[in-house]
Amino acid sequence: MKKLLLILTAAVASGTLMTSCFKGLGGVGGEVTGVYGRAYDEPQPYGMVLVKRGSMEVGAQQGDSLWNDLPEKKGITVDAFWMDEKEVTNAQYRQFVQYVRDSIIRERLADPSYSGIDEFKIEEDKYGEPVTPHLNWSKAIPWRRPNEDEQIAIESVFKVNPVTGEKGLDAAQMNYRYEVFDYKAYAQRRYRMNPEERNLNTDVATNWDEEIIITKDTAWIDENGNIVRRTITRPLTSEWDFVNTYIVNIYPDTTVWVNDFANAYTEQYARYYFSNAAYDNYPVVGVSWEQATAFCAWRTEFLKRSYGMRGIRIEPFRLPTEAEWEYAARAANNEQTFSWKTNMPHTERGCFDGNFKPGDGDYSRDGYIITSPVGSYSSNDFGLYDMSGNVSEWTSSAWSEAGVHQASDINPDYEYNAAKEDPYRLKKKVIRGGSWKDAEHYVRADVRTWEYQNMPRSFIGFRCVRTYLGTNKGVANITKSQAKKSKKSSSKAAKAPKAQRSASARSVRR
Repeated sequence: MKKLLLILTAAVASGTLMTSCFKGLGGVGGEVTGVYGRAYDEPQPYGMVLVKRGSMEVGAQQGDSLWNDLPEKKGITVDAFWMDEKEVTNAQYRQFVQYVRDSIIRERLADPSYSGIDEFKIEEDKYGEPVTPHLNWSKAIPWRRPNEDEQIAIESVFKVNPVTGEKGLDAAQMNYRYEVFDYKAYAQRRYRMNPEERNLNTDVATNWDEEIIITKDTAWIDENGNIVRRTITRPLTSEWDFVNTYIVNIYPDTTVWVNDFANAYTEQYARYYFSNAAYDNYPVVGVSWEQATAFCAWRTEFLKRSYGMRGIRIEPFRLPTEAEWEYAARAANNEQTFSWKTNMPHTERGCFDGNFKPGDGDYSRDGYIITSPVGSYSSNDFGLYDMSGNVSEWTSSAWSEAGVHQASDINPDYEYNAAKEDPYRLKKKVIRGGSWKDAEHYVRADVRTWEYQNMPRSFIGFRCVRTYLGTNKGVANITKSQAKKSKKSSSKAAKAPKAQRSASARSVRR
């Protein structure tokens, strides 16, 4: 009896301790009412618009005998997401390049073999405890009046053309390293660390000695300064096996203007399009899918840095899926083939709705010969500019002839992360929207095409998206009758007692 009493006393004490750790649960017993967090609507990201969740039929609604296109429509639904209202510009991408440039300079200013200035690298906190070494961005680079060692460190990222004598950034050094946690692979049951969780079929005995093999991407710089990329295969040991490392040279290929057009004088674009301020507000080109993906990773980290230690969790910037891109371009309208409403590329007055190739050998009738400044034409119904024409845009989706028909009908995304050793044909990525060099057919928002992921072009750019995290701004459009009914319910709720209104408000939080 004494032993039983001790057990009961311990249980009561344990229960008391447990409830003291979870305050606000309404006492030690009663009805289950739930534990609610604080509702959150994230602020609108700079330069982005909210694309509300909804459904539509993607793909060509009608066949086109002239282009041998067959109908391939499929009903899909996408969740809400933020999307750049305009394509990423030269000025925005140049900020990325300069960030990488300044990172290299800071590393070398802290390097004893250059300047050895400790202030450019933080290796311990304010209490003297060691931390993961990282650059000190509050310490300004001595651009003016550097000493001899500092000058060597700064000048090391530039080079002089031996023929023309022009000084410029050494593009070969502009390498950006980033890491990605592959959550999709991590979430798969077959990769669980606990063998009992890999197969939930209780008729199958758990193999405690089973060796699980994973593949992951890694990269490093060799002793000659070259980027080495490998996809390695090894036994699963920890969550770190799902971290992929990438090193990408992020400087745009300015020679694409010459390489894309044989027997044409395009050298002036190669020399000035990315570097001259006259093209600041034009879409960046000469950027491969790999470079665009690196930009998204950097943009995410750059935003996180602004929040500091008190930062909120944010969804990463990324390239849109093919389905997201088409849904946004056509403004969720099954009847639209372009990003504008009509089936004509210009208004009745002859004003063009986008930048493309209006006729045989005629690039200028729409107002521009090559690209146009972003936002030069009217936006679509979602407030997005240049979804048809100007530059084609990278998506995150891998190319497949089947397109969205190969993917789910909820947030469709056909993804294939090609290894370096894979055949080149497996490294195709979907591009959408058509460009300044394309005829009218190819700027339709329901037309698909592709390019290799490592291939930069003078007619391909990109824009970023970010999955929306929030409560009410991401709701789908509602009808007038639904809105009237909602307004009536809100009015009725406003007259209810305060306690009742609070309970009602809590019940609809997500």
